[in-house]
Amino acid sequence: MNIKDIAYSSDDKALTGYLVDGSGAKPAPGVLVCHQGMGLTEHARQRARMLGELGYIAFALDMYGEVATSREHAMSLIGSMASNPVALRRRAAAGLDVLKAQPGVAAGRLAAIGYCFGGALVLEMARCQPELACVVAFHPGLSNQPEHDERKIRPKVMVCAGVHDPLIPAAARERFIALMNEAEADWQLLTYSHAGHSFTDRSADAFGMPGFAYHEATDRRSWAAMRDLFDETMGRV
Repeated sequence: MNIKDIAYSSDDKALTGYLVDGSGAKPAPGVLVCHQGMGLTEHARQRARMLGELGYIAFALDMYGEVATSREHAMSLIGSMASNPVALRRRAAAGLDVLKAQPGVAAGRLAAIGYCFGGALVLEMARCQPELACVVAFHPGLSNQPEHDERKIRPKVMVCAGVHDPLIPAAARERFIALMNEAEADWQLLTYSHAGHSFTDRSADAFGMPGFAYHEATDRRSWAAMRDLFDETMGRV
């Protein structure tokens, strides 16, 4: 695999993403990887490498230009993005542009996946990036969804959530379903037993936060579901 960091920018903010090209010099689907609330850490880099091993071209974007040093720092970075949705969309689009610029990325075969903060981000991208074939959100934050959103959704949408996730209570799941139906989306909401928030992150247990824990079976099953959706929307690699 070809692996390298790529420097780019958005609104004069210096950013550094992580490219993993597993295409073997053949045209391949491109997958944008959107990181958790702490920033572009090893978790997102590992997911990009896992995609590269499957033959995809994966780019883990950088939404902050830095990595949070504490939970409080992370909340500040998330808040700065949430308070400026126009800048958030531009920064996400800048990452997608880097992926699209890679010579091996096959035209019309693009997807975005995200985790936690990044999961909420790809759900936003589903509304403003119609060229995406699909988006997959793993344990996204769904507690601040609007009552209504008039924007339609073209990409197919998958959300993978643990039933014990404190950031996705039952009411949030129902709100998500209503919003997806309102947007006329092709959507899936996969809810997993025994799992909470950050079920894909092996370091989650160290957070010491109720409802946050790695869950191997859900990590494995949700990744398999993602691969099935990729095959359906972008073809096999």
